[in-house]
Amino acid sequence: MQGKIALEEHFAPPDTFEVKFQYVSTRLPAWPEFERRQVNFFEQALRDMDKTGVEMSITSLGAPAIQALLDPGQAAQASRKCNDFLKARIDEHPGRLAGFAALPMQEPEAAARELTRCVRELGFVGALVNGFTQLQEPDSALYYDLPRYLPFWEEVEKLDVPFYLHPRNPMASQLRIYEGHPWLLGSAWAFGIETSTHALRLMASGLFDKCPGLKIVLGHLGEGLPSGIWRVDHRIKMGGERTPAKKPLAEYFRSNFYITTSGNFHDSTLAAALTELGSDRIMYSVDYPFEYFEQAAEWFDSVAISESDRRKIGRLNALSLFKLKG
Repeated sequence: MQGKIALEEHFAPPDTFEVKFQYVSTRLPAWPEFERRQVNFFEQALRDMDKTGVEMSITSLGAPAIQALLDPGQAAQASRKCNDFLKARIDEHPGRLAGFAALPMQEPEAAARELTRCVRELGFVGALVNGFTQLQEPDSALYYDLPRYLPFWEEVEKLDVPFYLHPRNPMASQLRIYEGHPWLLGSAWAFGIETSTHALRLMASGLFDKCPGLKIVLGHLGEGLPSGIWRVDHRIKMGGERTPAKKPLAEYFRSNFYITTSGNFHDSTLAAALTELGSDRIMYSVDYPFEYFEQAAEWFDSVAISESDRRKIGRLNALSLFKLKG
């Protein structure tokens, strides 16, 4: 399929950038290649896009990056510089790239200001945040259902742009279950568990009752939630629990969430997502540089779905959600 739009594709600033970010995959043998492709995103990825029918990539900073900076001032400064760097690259390739803002979630007010600047001044189409944020202490984790983040969410709703909740590994102090099994960390398993739990916290907190217009994007065909959320609601109800939310969590999943195909090129998983959410809430993505444009396109262009759904997922849903020019 020609004209695809991909939206979980990650760059890294050049080595000359002042702030040296943490990246989750440095332990992997393949990390040097991943790093090379992130740093060279604006050359390598564009060539791969041309080969695989991808017209546009909505580009973002890799994980955890800003979210792992402990000092709020440094986080705010680094976010601004990364966003300005990305804007300059977008301007060099008109019509091929768009931007997700990196945000200093260490301070919700600063994050709201930077998102507003990125949307109104830089023309970015939303934000991508790499999971929970650390603050001051290495063993810290701020999740975005906390009351301190409500003014930030109100600004996101007012700006009417999507917020991509991207994974990161759990804190080191939370990793006991993975001891002796490092292959379960990162994108193989821990990413999905961490991110789906964060998403469930947002749903259960009542956030979407306060801000019903929010649009949250999850990658990897929904981090397991399409097949798991019924049981979450079922067991909450059967246990007699009451969440702060006014509705079952699945209702927020179907009305406030979108998912992408990033890094999950599997027919039956896509079928489950289509059953739970419908084709209007699924979008094509690759997860570059950790996945290959070629493999993603080969699967998506031939997967057994209707051509109408292929056009929606591959292009039309992203045009609509991100208000892109078709």
